Amino acid sequence: MEKRAAKYHLGQVVRHRKHPFRGVIFDVDPAFSNTEEWYSAIPEEARPNRDQPFYHLLAENHDSFYVAYVSEQNLVPDESGEPVDHPDLPELFGDFDDGHYPLQIALN
Repeated sequence: MEKRAAKYHLGQVVRHRKHPFRGVIFDVDPAFSNTEEWYSAIPEEARPNRDQPFYHLLAENHDSFYVAYVSEQNLVPDESGEPVDHPDLPELFGDFDDGHYPLQIALN
């Protein structure tokens, strides 16, 4: 399995390419690292390739806040310039600045 370098970075605001949500990246897996149950729940014709980075997002839509796990192929940069309102952001990041959130925790 070939692993690629991640295109997006921690603290970056991104949007889902097909679904109406956006979020802040707080972790990256170099390749798929979720459960088979999660992967199998995606309709076969829409399943992303496993050998690409997958991103953990503090996500929001018009109705709720949640954590999302999204393949790189399904993300695009968010160009709105608007902050994300997820309530867990202050636990990991500083204030929104120039389109991204600076990390406020030490990483391993």
